[in-house]
Amino acid sequence: QVQLVESGGGLVQAGGSLRLSCAGSGRTFSGYYMGWFRQAPGKERDFVAAISRYGSSTYYDESVKGRFTISRDNAKNTVYLQMNSLKAEDTAVYYCAARTSGPSTRDRDYAYWGPGTQVTVSS
Repeated sequence: QVQLVESGGGLVQAGGSLRLSCAGSGRTFSGYYMGWFRQAPGKERDFVAAISRYGSSTYYDESVKGRFTISRDNAKNTVYLQMNSLKAEDTAVYYCAARTSGPSTRDRDYAYWGPGTQVTVSS
């Protein structure tokens, strides 16, 4: 198993930047494909980005492509989400998630989840 904890959320003005971190503990972190998802009030949880075990492949939702960057540092057991040019519609609780069987854009494919961190973008 792996335990995940997100950090780095907060309040930012539109056009600003935030970097989210997700720290993992437990089993070898490099054994996991990692994803970021987000859930806005009253909406379903949506895919944001995913990364392969050693960071060679990344995947993005079209809504964040070119603005967000997912990366990881396995030596620090951490995955990051750099968010630039933030928009009001990026406001959501952001979750990191882990799975062992390959990257996926579907939240139901991920077995391990962090508690989430709130990101609020003011317009």
